[in-house]
Amino acid sequence: MEATPEGGSLVFTVNGVRFEVPEIDPSTTLLEFLRSRTRFKSVKLGCGEGGCGACVVLLSKYDPMLEQVESFTVSSCLTLLCSINGCSVTTSEGIGNSKDGFHPIHQRFSGFHASQCGFCTPGMCMSLFSALVNAEKKKQPQAPHGFSKLTVSEAEKAITGNLCRCTGYRPIADACKSFAANVDLEDLGINSFWKRGESEEVKVSRLPTYDPKDHICSYSDLKDGYKSLTRLNSKQCSWFSPISINELQDLLHSDLVKDSGKTKLVVGNTGNAYYKETVEYDKYIDLRYIPELSAIRKDNSGIEFGAALSISKVISFLKSENDSNPISDGDLVFMNMANHMEKIATGFIRNSASLGGNLVMAQRKYFPSDIGTLLLAVDSSVIVLTGQKHERITMEEFLYRPPLDTNGILISVHIPFFEPTRVGDSVQTTSKLSFETYRAAPRPLGNALPYLNAAFLADFSQNKSGIVVNKVRLSFGAYGTYHAMRARKVEDYLAGQTLTGLVLDEAIKLVKVAVVSGEGTAHAAYRSSLAVGFLFEFLNSLNTIDSSESCGSFEDSNKSLLGGAAKGNNDRNNGSIQHPELLSSAKQVVESSKDNYPVGEPIKKFGAAIQASGEAVFVDDIPPPPDCLYGAFIYSTKPLARVKGISFNSNKLPTGVAAVISAKDIPSKGENIGTQSMFGAESLFAGEVAMCAGDLIAFVIGDTQKHANLAAKMAIVEYDTEGLDPPILTVEEAVERSSFFDVPPFLYPAKVGDFSKGMAEADHRILTAEIKLGSQYYFYMETQSALAIPDEDNCMVVYSSCQCPEFTHIAIAKCLGIPENNVRVITRRVGGGFGGKALKAMPVATACALAAHTLRRPVKTYLDRKTDMIIAGGRHPIKITYDVGYKSDGKITALHLDILINAGIKADISPVMPNSITGALKKYNWGALSFNFKVCKTNHSSKSAMRAPGEVQGSYIAEAILEHVASSLSMEPDLVRNKNLHTYESLKLFYGDAAGDLVEYTLPSIWDKVATSSRFLARIENIERFNHSNVWRKRGISRVPVVNEVFVRGAPGKVSILWDGSIVVEVGGIDLGQGLWTKVKQVTAYALSSIQCEGTKDLFERIRVVQSDTLSLVQGGFTAGSTTSESSCAAVRLCCDILVERLAPLKKTLQDQMGSVEWDALIVQAHYQSVNLAANSFFVPDLSSVKYLTQGAAVSEVEINILTGETTILRSDIVYDCGQSMNPAVDLGQIEGAFVQGLGFFMLEEYLTNENGLVVADSTWTYKIPTIDTIPKQFNVEVLNTGHNQKRVLSSKASGEPPLLLAASVHCATRAAIKEARKQLKSWGAVEGIDTTFVLDVPATMPTVKRLCGLDTVETYLKYLPSRD
Repeated sequence: MEATPEGGSLVFTVNGVRFEVPEIDPSTTLLEFLRSRTRFKSVKLGCGEGGCGACVVLLSKYDPMLEQVESFTVSSCLTLLCSINGCSVTTSEGIGNSKDGFHPIHQRFSGFHASQCGFCTPGMCMSLFSALVNAEKKKQPQAPHGFSKLTVSEAEKAITGNLCRCTGYRPIADACKSFAANVDLEDLGINSFWKRGESEEVKVSRLPTYDPKDHICSYSDLKDGYKSLTRLNSKQCSWFSPISINELQDLLHSDLVKDSGKTKLVVGNTGNAYYKETVEYDKYIDLRYIPELSAIRKDNSGIEFGAALSISKVISFLKSENDSNPISDGDLVFMNMANHMEKIATGFIRNSASLGGNLVMAQRKYFPSDIGTLLLAVDSSVIVLTGQKHERITMEEFLYRPPLDTNGILISVHIPFFEPTRVGDSVQTTSKLSFETYRAAPRPLGNALPYLNAAFLADFSQNKSGIVVNKVRLSFGAYGTYHAMRARKVEDYLAGQTLTGLVLDEAIKLVKVAVVSGEGTAHAAYRSSLAVGFLFEFLNSLNTIDSSESCGSFEDSNKSLLGGAAKGNNDRNNGSIQHPELLSSAKQVVESSKDNYPVGEPIKKFGAAIQASGEAVFVDDIPPPPDCLYGAFIYSTKPLARVKGISFNSNKLPTGVAAVISAKDIPSKGENIGTQSMFGAESLFAGEVAMCAGDLIAFVIGDTQKHANLAAKMAIVEYDTEGLDPPILTVEEAVERSSFFDVPPFLYPAKVGDFSKGMAEADHRILTAEIKLGSQYYFYMETQSALAIPDEDNCMVVYSSCQCPEFTHIAIAKCLGIPENNVRVITRRVGGGFGGKALKAMPVATACALAAHTLRRPVKTYLDRKTDMIIAGGRHPIKITYDVGYKSDGKITALHLDILINAGIKADISPVMPNSITGALKKYNWGALSFNFKVCKTNHSSKSAMRAPGEVQGSYIAEAILEHVASSLSMEPDLVRNKNLHTYESLKLFYGDAAGDLVEYTLPSIWDKVATSSRFLARIENIERFNHSNVWRKRGISRVPVVNEVFVRGAPGKVSILWDGSIVVEVGGIDLGQGLWTKVKQVTAYALSSIQCEGTKDLFERIRVVQSDTLSLVQGGFTAGSTTSESSCAAVRLCCDILVERLAPLKKTLQDQMGSVEWDALIVQAHYQSVNLAANSFFVPDLSSVKYLTQGAAVSEVEINILTGETTILRSDIVYDCGQSMNPAVDLGQIEGAFVQGLGFFMLEEYLTNENGLVVADSTWTYKIPTIDTIPKQFNVEVLNTGHNQKRVLSSKASGEPPLLLAASVHCATRAAIKEARKQLKSWGAVEGIDTTFVLDVPATMPTVKRLCGLDTVETYLKYLPSRD
């Protein structure tokens, strides 16, 4: 193959398949190409900004300098296709698949139960695969057979950039760790390979075999011809790759560029993740092939890094500088820089993001760069090319000069070497260097912008008086100013000073003046406090850099801060906690049952392997039909505003746009309906007035999804508010204006007892206390998607990713004005739902159907993440005011609540919220319970069901009230909880028939069991000792119960037996990742095996559950409320009972003739004898079992960093009653996943809106769900098998939602830790922020925790030091 000439084709391979592309839009990403032009669909679009990992692929390319092939992960949603010329791309189906055999990664992900909905799984697999590929390049002995050279820590960190909303990460981590050479297999959790207690040898033998020689093929054997293809120059593709600075300058000043409009300089294109461009560029210039921009040069002065080098390569080189032995102080500068840079973005972003690109974004667009802060601290300089002029300037000069224009080029970055300054000629008086970096961010290991970053470089020495700062450089960034800056006044003040309390006190005052956030910056006071904490920590660390030299006399603590601090602080590290591994060993206890085999077995999830390989088909994976169009929504950005018109910048429609569909396009016989629920219909499009920000105004139709999305973003909506009332944006305004939704009497909960009497019996009362709870976004990995295809005879077939196809079907028929039998809605699988794919999926499918009906062409849509987040609605915000009466021993006698629920603009499911809230709130015996609910209608997007809707709020309200009571009595909250747990009699009073029989009330035994298994009491004592001996870190622990009322709904089922004895099953329930299909298969196999033929033991593998089809199986209902799995199982069991009854006479006849009867023979004969082998049923729960209680308890322990507010979850123990679990592995996954989603609600996720109610937390940059580095370090779960219960479906109980409520234990433990910090603050003489009764907001983010621990803790401590001695 010859080198690509000017105008040549773009050439690359995907999974070994060669592609030659002569012409393409240069803005096309690798993901777009893979999904639209190849058969490889494992790469998923989760966010479009490199923040989730769903689109990760392995890229292999030839490095001519090293003369070898390098392989690394990239985010294909950002990687421009033209940048991979001559490269090899490997996707998950490329390393293994159902046809060629699955890769051990796929098999282990499946066997460790590490895939639920499966949407994120291929990306996870590729992140791990890349780690395996690169581990083999290590210069170390080969790992034992079946393992790789990876360490456990490296295996865990391989997936730190990948998001998962289903599993809770623990099983994913186990699947990854199973490849590590140093893994202890006994530490890995439940899996389908071995049973706990089996020998190491047996375990290794049962793991799917991994051999690097066979299993790390990445199609990276690039033939010689490909090596010359790395550079693309193509006028047809408008892509140019200069190979010198001169060629670049000539190109920039050529007519080709000057006369062609906008030109973009690119390296990795990762800046598009943050600054999402709607501008169309005419020319792209790739800077990677200019030697000066990609070289690393080292001389006596330091290291020069080319600006086009990837951040990963810079990190690697900086680390290699520490290979010398012994390591010098100067080497540690490079090591600490590298360690900090590994927390920037994610590995697959750092692999393509350039050093220079990061800095140019900081200089030109004020990006909050970590790298800029680091380089500022180490006196770096840069070479900049402007026009024909090369100039070397300091980093500070670079940042603060006017923004570079498009012709300005950053050439390189120079980092100088550092050596301590010698004082005199004596070695004993040689100074030392200290360089430390700091970063406070929601996620410890990156993939999150910091609240503040800092880097400090000090040259110091020691004399008899203490530590002397010879000189220091202090750099701060990312705190809401344009650029990182040096705190020069602090530097000048500290130079030459001996560190004392007085000196540091003055330095801190100067820092607070220097680090001031810009106007409008969130958490400004917190960021300033961080700066103080970082400086305090740094100067404190100088005393411990060399303990052998740090034993001077510090008798006067006012003169020497460091001695004083050290004497009261046994912290091993005042900063973030250091863990060599993210997760420690965890314990999962499950009990499988053989009574109803295979029901009760921990069988791996059906379809997990094809989910891992990427072969599982989601809606957006369905190949578009011929002439398919694509849609994107235009939504209102204002609440209660008249929509006067929609326009675009030009008079004509944007490129590729075919139409703009709105309410005016609804057929004359149709209705403006987008959603159908039990509370009526809701409109598809806003009419004359948009009622809320996020209200759907129109649906732009384009020839590609990209064109439709761009057009929607470019749309200009003209608003008018004249004559309209002001919008209602708070629940208080709704009350003032009596704006409410009615709650049907049958849904309004009943009060318990006499509140007035209960209050009269109380010794103490708390009146009009308030709690506020915010919203939460679903963050399903697959955004809303649908495909509508017009069919013959005015029919419409719609593929929808939804939880309730039946009601979607109804909404579409009403909107189009056609009979329901003209509509067919098909749902195979859903990439995560959590309630957000119930009612909220309906308008998406309906809009597609309306557009397809209007244009008579197929229409498909896959919402971009921002649009999805803005229109989703999410969890209901709630304001609670309560009065509570209680005895001196903590027993509560009465509780009254006034609860205002922000429902948004439409009813959705909001009328059920009062009942849901009280169902979980009643887990304690309140004596008497009364309430007044108001479901407020506001001009916000309508809120909808989100996993445990109402229940999570109700359960937390109960805990917050008990914590308040405990605090007022100076009692431990656990004692108050114990005092108010139900007896069986009080349980019956509060829950009625749902309480069941006495034997079903398992909470008392669970409560004791979790205390024992978690060593709760012993750990309380350990925590007391820890808190006494640690100044800057505090721990807390909490035990929390859950009692949750669930409802069982009716469900349809259909079972058909084919000629070969294989079985096809249809159910109304949708598999959202919760294992519904797996449980259905198990129950089908169990029920059919009652025919007692030979060969029925293997029936499970012969059953296929097929997609939901609303014309094939009607009355599918909603997949929601945690009980659809059991209802669906009950329905198919009824079908199987019918089939067994039909087959029994034939089986007896054959048995009389032949003796034993084989299943296959029986079925063949049944077909010949016209036995009906298809059975339909509809399960209707008995009135006595339509409601029941789920129960469980959790103990969580956390550690907070007082200086930063960071919370680390050290351990969580859960015991949960699943009745007699149908599949303990599936239920375990549901428990863990729900708990971690609850962590997001209680600790991390802020679903914020602006003053108009428009969602502003609308991306992975601004909305942070839990990641593997934020879950419990030790995560222990016991799935309790409480035996047989005739009222339950095969004695099982729900597991999908109730465990989410147990995450409140983390919040309560955090509160306990903060309480200890406030006690300490009081002991230091503080007068504010010391009350042990306080409100800890939800979520308890870092700024919130820090604020409650004290924003001025360091200052208070410094004032306290002199008085202590």
